[in-house]
Amino acid sequence: MAEVTFNKLEKVYSNGFKAVHGIDLTIKDGEFMVIVGPSGCAKSTTLRMLAGLETISGGEVRIGSRVVNNLAPKDRGIAMVFQNYALYPHMTVRENLAFGLKLSKLPKDKIDEQVNEAARILELEELMDRLPRQLSGGQAQRVAVGRAIVKKPDVFLFDEPLSNLDAKLRASMRIRISDLHKQLKQSGKAATSVYVTHDQTEAMTMGDRICVMKLGHIMQVDTPDNLYHYPKNMFVAGFIGAPEMNIKKTELVSNGDDVAIRVGDAVLNLTPAQKEKVAGHLNKAVFYGVRPEYVSVHAQPGEGQSGYGSLVRAENMGHEFFLYIKVGNEEITSRMPSEEARELLSAGLNRPVWFTFEMDRCHIFDAETEANLTL
Repeated sequence: MAEVTFNKLEKVYSNGFKAVHGIDLTIKDGEFMVIVGPSGCAKSTTLRMLAGLETISGGEVRIGSRVVNNLAPKDRGIAMVFQNYALYPHMTVRENLAFGLKLSKLPKDKIDEQVNEAARILELEELMDRLPRQLSGGQAQRVAVGRAIVKKPDVFLFDEPLSNLDAKLRASMRIRISDLHKQLKQSGKAATSVYVTHDQTEAMTMGDRICVMKLGHIMQVDTPDNLYHYPKNMFVAGFIGAPEMNIKKTELVSNGDDVAIRVGDAVLNLTPAQKEKVAGHLNKAVFYGVRPEYVSVHAQPGEGQSGYGSLVRAENMGHEFFLYIKVGNEEITSRMPSEEARELLSAGLNRPVWFTFEMDRCHIFDAETEANLTL
């Protein structure tokens, strides 16, 4: 096991395009770190620099105490699992698992021991004599993971390993990889893991911590809970969570002794703690952000602060509904349990409704910097 450190890490291509902008990141010994972001955010480029598959333009990469900038991939103590499995088609599962160990000139009995252990952990024993073309996608990916395990690396690297699988297999492999890491960690054998994905579900369910990237910059590194409930900026708030957070432009206004936001014709007061944190932004443009589960919808005006809109659309997700409320020229999404939503929908769509926000769950973002003012 080993700590991984990026210090002012940069990637600049020959045409002058800067893909990675001097990022700093420490991945703890034995940690499962997920790097997530949209296409083009340089998450895979960052992983490939760690692996030694991309040259480093500036800064340092450390694995443990070693600076590995100029080391070949085979000398870095890493094992990598790719999106396309990269299995040798003419070799059996057993031969694929053993190939890297044979190159390392390990004794045959040691090779057999490590191959059999990986096969047991990943439930591959019955597949050992099959060729890759005889495997399902999920089985092939398990072999690819097994080929990494047998090397007993300091660091596991995963480059979107599940993106070629269907939804059911992705969910199954997600659980299997997470359980594998926990199992190895409990036995004291867990390597540090760096997992790249564009899928926020994978990120939220697998990572000890998550690094959110945008255009070669790190936007936030935190636990899944903190990313969801305490996003540091508007990008993280909008990227994490499904359905997306409601993020709309508004302004901070005085409402008697209170400070409020305008949502359509409604004026909704901030909490005393929020009021203190947004001091200095009064009468300025800001964005508010509130997750759909903190938006309640009612057939009649509720007690306290409520806004007015029209119920224009509903999506039945089985155990819950996503309701879409037209407020002025914008839509606000609410996430409601099925029973409550069905009662509300019994009167049909395209009719007036009233909504309330859980204001202590509402975020206010600076219109220029997009920083969260309410943290």
